[in-house]
Amino acid sequence: MDVSESPYSQFCEEELILRDYLAAHRTVLANERTLLAYLRTTLTLLIGGASFVQFFDSLFVRTMGWAFIPISVAVFLVGLVKYRAMRRSLAQIGSERPERPSHAPQ
Repeated sequence: MDVSESPYSQFCEEELILRDYLAAHRTVLANERTLLAYLRTTLTLLIGGASFVQFFDSLFVRTMGWAFIPISVAVFLVGLVKYRAMRRSLAQIGSERPERPSHAPQ
């Protein structure tokens, strides 16, 4: 899905109201905000792990530091996979056209 393309781009303009556009944009922004939270957690684990390895002499703390580094990579990959899956899901929702109610004028 393009950044400029709305999830509701497949619908007729007269079928949508402002609330629908805002809901679509809120959902896209929430997905991006979640990815940024995963990135923040990744950086925190990576920096914490590197700091533990570099500045502490305790074997336990250094081991924890070395463990944090691959965990940070795993957190990043999980976040990226979830972001892309949700983005694909939103694009699919945007491409579906809802059934018109039988009482709606044609």
